[in-house]
Amino acid sequence: MEEQISTPRKEHFADEAVNQNDVYVAGLAEARTTSGKPVRRDISPLSMVALGFNICNSWTAIATAFAIAISAAGTFNLIYGILIVTVAYAGVALTLAELASVYPTAGGQYHFTSILAPERSSRALSYICGITATYSWVFMSAAITLFAAEVLIAFPQFYIESYVSKAWHTFLVYQALNFVVLLYNLLALKRATWTHEIGFFLTLLTFITVSITCLARSTKASSSFVWDNFENNTGWDGGVAFLTGLVTPASMFLGLDGALHLADECLQPERTVPKALITTTVIGFVTGFVFAIAMCYGITDFDVLINDSLPIYPLWRQAIKNDTAATIFLVATLGVLLFAINAIQQTASRMTWALANDKGIVFSKYLSRIHPTLEVPVWALLANAFVVLVVGCIYLGSVIAFNAIIGTSIILQVFSFAMPAALLLFRRRSSAVLPPQRAFKLPTWLGYTVNILTVVTAIVEIIFYDFPPALPVTGSSMNYAVAVLGGTAILAGVNWLIYAGKHYAGPRIVFDS
Repeated sequence: MEEQISTPRKEHFADEAVNQNDVYVAGLAEARTTSGKPVRRDISPLSMVALGFNICNSWTAIATAFAIAISAAGTFNLIYGILIVTVAYAGVALTLAELASVYPTAGGQYHFTSILAPERSSRALSYICGITATYSWVFMSAAITLFAAEVLIAFPQFYIESYVSKAWHTFLVYQALNFVVLLYNLLALKRATWTHEIGFFLTLLTFITVSITCLARSTKASSSFVWDNFENNTGWDGGVAFLTGLVTPASMFLGLDGALHLADECLQPERTVPKALITTTVIGFVTGFVFAIAMCYGITDFDVLINDSLPIYPLWRQAIKNDTAATIFLVATLGVLLFAINAIQQTASRMTWALANDKGIVFSKYLSRIHPTLEVPVWALLANAFVVLVVGCIYLGSVIAFNAIIGTSIILQVFSFAMPAALLLFRRRSSAVLPPQRAFKLPTWLGYTVNILTVVTAIVEIIFYDFPPALPVTGSSMNYAVAVLGGTAILAGVNWLIYAGKHYAGPRIVFDS
């Protein structure tokens, strides 16, 4: 097999020759800045796993979006939804892990798409995948920052009777959190990579403490309520209600691709990244499933939870029967969310930086730079934080429209996963693109299964996560994800017309048998 780099951006690939059975495992080189200086590889395997889990933070995702699932179809939707979604995203993780073991770069799925796609359509398909993934990360950053702001606002809401929360209060807290975490990413994170490990152990400790305490202290709901309670309050038929309610379990794995985009900064990425993807999925399922069961057994007043803006807080007060303990748990959750925002900002900036390195975004000349002293992509961090700031302004105009962003982030993310999976199937998992000597290898039958599962998962989520959550549809019950998707498509098109269409060149390998 003869291999040839056909892109002018040769810095993505190693200079040394590879033998006929290697497809640039040794060949995906250190990502470089515009000055040619390599990024320092200083993220250990443990830090990579910690970062990946800090982003997904499955049990916290369940806690913050608890009301969506149980209002759609009761506890049944949450418990069994987690099982179904975990199977689907295990397929995604295995698909990405196999590709990352061959092509470990910060571009992740859009680099996979660029390499796997037919030459004639490579630029267009990889650009669509790259801009989609970049949007998903910025929207995810906005959504998690809002969750943290709502947690912080919950304290005065509970303890000060005269306090009435206003949208602008949450907006100001949101912007403050965005700014503070940005400063940490700019000035401290590269010199304190152990930050992710602290967040990892904090979230596991909080998960264990909260779950055990709630199970020990709560007046247990009946097992039939937990395992058989299918309450359809949506107006849709049962099947549609169940599928639309899966957005909460799916949020457990939002940001699953985080490890991909730090590949240029970790040691032995062809081995470390696949391990991080799989470990994140396993830990995410265990923590998310156990937490969901523990919380469902602690429910004593279902209606209170549905009508509360942050239902996990009254649920903890119900289950533990101690306001102070519930507040301490909420403080710990806020800390966990801050670590999550920190990891998401870091990873989102690397996604933007990677796309800028391939000249896929306007102002790529600046966004692709690594600061020589801070050793981070300063302009990419600032640009992402600015977009998060602007997106936050939507919250002032419409809380409902802003809430559509979390669903949009999931849709965009899974779409970006499906593109390389579909191209792998198109290539029939040829040994030309998946060499036998790769660091992570699935049996052929399992490889086809997880690739198909990834594509099917994307189709289901793209369709049903655009549905309004309830019928009849009104201005307050509308799902604005379609509008957000339309807006992102227009912006992506404009970016292509004025810049990327003339300059974008993703990595390319031509395989000749």
